[in-house]
Amino acid sequence: MATADEDGFDAVLARLRKVVERLENGNLSLEESLTAYEEGVSLAKRGHHLLDGAEKRVELLIAGGSQSVPLDEAATDDPR
Repeated sequence: MATADEDGFDAVLARLRKVVERLENGNLSLEESLTAYEEGVSLAKRGHHLLDGAEKRVELLIAGGSQSVPLDEAATDDPR
């Protein structure tokens, strides 16, 4: 299984939705809830990072850049 750092946006979003479902279910202990919350925050940060990278790619394309930029290279800020 890939880590959040390796997943694309759709996979990160799907994992984040599962975390939210687990938290909303209310059947977790306090420690399990905290762990799930930490995972959710990490996934949300990764998702924002990926969206920022996609936005930078679009901006480059709109600005007339003819060079294709891979998504991971467009987002240069470290999300961690």
